Amino acid sequence: MGMVGTVGLVLHPKRDSKKAIDTILSWAGDKGVTVLGLPEEVGRIDCSAVPVDAVSLVERADLLVGLGGDGTMLRTMRLLAGRPTPILGVNLGRLGFLAEIDVDELEATLSAIDGHHYTIEPRMAIRSEIGGVAVTAFNDIALVRIPGDGLAAVSVTPSGSPHVRYGTPANGPFVNYAADAVIVATTTGSTAYSFSAGGPIVSPRLEAVLVVPAAAHSAFNRALVLPADEDVTLEVLPSSGRLAVEVDGTVVGHLCPGDTVRVRAWPGAAKVVRVGTTFYERARRKLRVDGSAAIE
Repeated sequence: MGMVGTVGLVLHPKRDSKKAIDTILSWAGDKGVTVLGLPEEVGRIDCSAVPVDAVSLVERADLLVGLGGDGTMLRTMRLLAGRPTPILGVNLGRLGFLAEIDVDELEATLSAIDGHHYTIEPRMAIRSEIGGVAVTAFNDIALVRIPGDGLAAVSVTPSGSPHVRYGTPANGPFVNYAADAVIVATTTGSTAYSFSAGGPIVSPRLEAVLVVPAAAHSAFNRALVLPADEDVTLEVLPSSGRLAVEVDGTVVGHLCPGDTVRVRAWPGAAKVVRVGTTFYERARRKLRVDGSAAIE
């Protein structure tokens, strides 16, 4: 008996997903599989997917398919956060680092998943509370300067930093950054904003939290790599301007000097389908990681 009885769809709001949806519906029709989608998404496409609300989509789907780019995959992962349902990413864009396959590979991949010929790659998330609202990110939470309002001056205090050093209280932060932004990233997010800010490429199999300054104006401009079992507290310093808080690239609030944000890891929050590619293959292909030029 196949694994998949119900497929849920999450669609990019603008990109043309007709070919991918037609492929899924054709495969599902042959297998007797139900296809579900969110009303506002499948309603704009002439297809036979059953419209259901987000709660029903999450509860009923045996497999969730994200059709789009990295943003669609991140939204799909947040939708399913904390549930064991596997997620397949289908790339309809240019970079698509989080997606596993292109549209031409979709039918064969669905059959492989249905036949249990796939592996699961757990993906860690990070969580925080911004303005009294809980937020979850699979790439990053960033404190970003607002043009004209000054730099992002932020202190960083991991929960594992010592409170006593050589018998003397050490209540200060581990490091202070002055930068255009201070990014707290997962290892999944190490190839996103963190990467563009000069942070390290880290395999998503490693559960760790990265803290990376973007365009640092301070003498210390190195990234931190912290274990997943340590929370990290960010405090906006008196010298800072007002900051925007971005969660996976979307502004969700603002912080002022004196405000604090505590970020904690959520290991294994999403389960991403892999059918043969490795992180290193994807990194080399998508990020054009070719190494240094040969020394003559």
